[in-house]
Amino acid sequence: MKRGFDLFVVCLALIPALPIMLIVALLVRINLGTPILFRQRRPGRDGRPFDILKFRTMTDARDPQGALLPDDQRLPRFGRIMRSTSMDELPSLLNVLRGDMSLVGPRPLLMNYLPLYSPAQARRHEVRPGITGWAQVNGRNALSWEEKFALDVWYVDHRTFMLDLKILALTVLKVLRRSDISAEGQATMPAFEGSHAEELQP
Repeated sequence: MKRGFDLFVVCLALIPALPIMLIVALLVRINLGTPILFRQRRPGRDGRPFDILKFRTMTDARDPQGALLPDDQRLPRFGRIMRSTSMDELPSLLNVLRGDMSLVGPRPLLMNYLPLYSPAQARRHEVRPGITGWAQVNGRNALSWEEKFALDVWYVDHRTFMLDLKILALTVLKVLRRSDISAEGQATMPAFEGSHAEELQP
């Protein structure tokens, strides 16, 4: 039922979304150049990797040694607007169409976070990752990693069709209010280093 609902909504959404995506792609090309799409390997259900698709929001600015500058220095005003309106997420509808993601589920994070999760936190991968999720409508990037993962696992244990509808409705409100876009003092979120980072040091 969840997969059927995802396909139904995405197919309906792509009709009005396609011309918007073409306009956004043109704006990305003008403001940031190429590539227009951001592709990155992310873990899906059961940790299986897939390539997430988003519109690019950052520049490739580097320091004199050739290393990428911090996120806050590579995120221009155009990119901030894209993120605050969630326009950068539109290509992820194609991930839902392909079955890599669901409309609702824990957000797919980085592959190198996989060995850092506690057994409880790793349960977030028991379901398909989502474009939005329970953590996103309950604080998003204003939450700590531990709080976000606890909400993700709560969703895994309590997911229902009605809960998904509630999350989608709350997501629309969050986007309109442009709230909880980034952690305090960060362009997005600081890197996750494990819940017990001091125990991971050699």
